[in-house]
Amino acid sequence: MNANELRARAAAVVDPYLGQPLGAAVTGTEIVGPDAVFDVTLGFPSGGYEGQLADLLRPALAAAGWTGGLRLRLRSEIAAHAVQGNLQPLPTIRNVLAVASGKGGVGKSTTAANLALALAKQGARIGLLDADIYGPSQPLMMGLEGKRPNTPDGKQIEPLRAHGVAVMSIGFLIDPDQPMVWRGPMVTQALLQLLGDTLWGELDYLIVDMPPGTGDTQLTLAQRVPVSGAIIVTTPQDIALADARKGLMMFRKVSVPVLGIVENMATHICSRCGHEEHIFGAGGGDRMAQEYGVPLLGSLPLDVRIREQTDGGRPTVVAQPDGPLAGAYLEIARRTTARLAAGAGATAFPTLSVSDD
Repeated sequence: MNANELRARAAAVVDPYLGQPLGAAVTGTEIVGPDAVFDVTLGFPSGGYEGQLADLLRPALAAAGWTGGLRLRLRSEIAAHAVQGNLQPLPTIRNVLAVASGKGGVGKSTTAANLALALAKQGARIGLLDADIYGPSQPLMMGLEGKRPNTPDGKQIEPLRAHGVAVMSIGFLIDPDQPMVWRGPMVTQALLQLLGDTLWGELDYLIVDMPPGTGDTQLTLAQRVPVSGAIIVTTPQDIALADARKGLMMFRKVSVPVLGIVENMATHICSRCGHEEHIFGAGGGDRMAQEYGVPLLGSLPLDVRIREQTDGGRPTVVAQPDGPLAGAYLEIARRTTARLAAGAGATAFPTLSVSDD
């Protein structure tokens, strides 16, 4: 087989995250000694994906008669995708991803923190904005409690950094015991300032940990902040699902694509006997995903380690990076960004060219 035939075979392989053939993402192929070497450019963070993608390509090449080895040169090109209404993407931030829930207590902030860390681990430039003015939790979760950001000119603020992620929260600017007795317009203005006055630098994704609910503040944010996509976090119980549906519909009404649903606390596994129990109900996230035509990005268990790790300032993806819980967050991160890259509300995609060079 020659290089062009190998490339055609590889391009026909369906990527499980994109849900479509690799096509023009296979940007080059050459035969080097006993190996077929492929250049592949993906529109989502590809760190750690080489082995899995190679395992997908090998059977297709073997079926075509290739008996040699296989090597991948994998890279990512993260595009800026469409945002709602007449808004324009932020100058240095390619994509804003909102992590939302219809109610509090479903693990939204924990999911947002681990999603940000998972994307950073996969090679993306990541920021994390704690948009919950009344109950900021990211300073504690990211191990930054008690720290204060610098302001080089008295107007703009430098975000703090933890585990490779730029982080901003109102919690950095106030006493942690001080209640925020503010009305809606003040909250909205504070959030817009946190977003606009922070020196984020060049980011592929800014993860926004949204306040729970669907009130005036959330709706204003959804209308005024350019968002490429939203993730809805819920638990399987009916009351949480009812509120999660409202959050999903809020984003749809303002033309923000919902990239999928994360079902948190799906099961509990007893740390002593190993018994698994659906204490909040079973299959609720999957039913909601099917009802609204969006994917279930992943299900996470009710596990004491997740709580202990975030309370300790080292979320699961950092605390146990090779464990199954971190693996679940990494999978959710890849599914989320691949769905965006595949066209869930996107009008821009990396321009990929095929040549014989």
